[in-house]
Amino acid sequence: MPDLTHGDDAAAVNALRSAVMRLSRRLKHQRVDESLSPTEMSVLGTLANCGSATPGELARKEHVQPPSMTRIVALLETKGLVSLEPHPEDRRQKVVRQTEQATVMLEESRRRRNAFLARLVEQLDEDEWARLSAAAPVLEKLAHL
Repeated sequence: MPDLTHGDDAAAVNALRSAVMRLSRRLKHQRVDESLSPTEMSVLGTLANCGSATPGELARKEHVQPPSMTRIVALLETKGLVSLEPHPEDRRQKVVRQTEQATVMLEESRRRRNAFLARLVEQLDEDEWARLSAAAPVLEKLAHL
């Protein structure tokens, strides 16, 4: 295992952090609906990827406290982006589902962000693109650890 606290490895970690944060900020500016917070967008993305979930499950997946998720879900419901339905097995709980409006908005947002990223990637040479493309699964793994 490399020493990630000193020397070239530490510099690489620092450069990776900085680049990922800068690129993330640029991608966030490509949102379709500026009225949604990054957290609200993330919750919608989680629902799109994982399907319906209880607010507690969403809180765990998004690494926020359950009361915070309850507020986020309420805001998304007010905006017509999620619906709350009775839990099929536990009447005390609700299940959060994204609406068709959220699906359309997320698809447009992804299209816009992908187009933005594609314009950036077009400026890379073949070797840079090959290295970046090969790194994508590793970055995905890091995002989910």
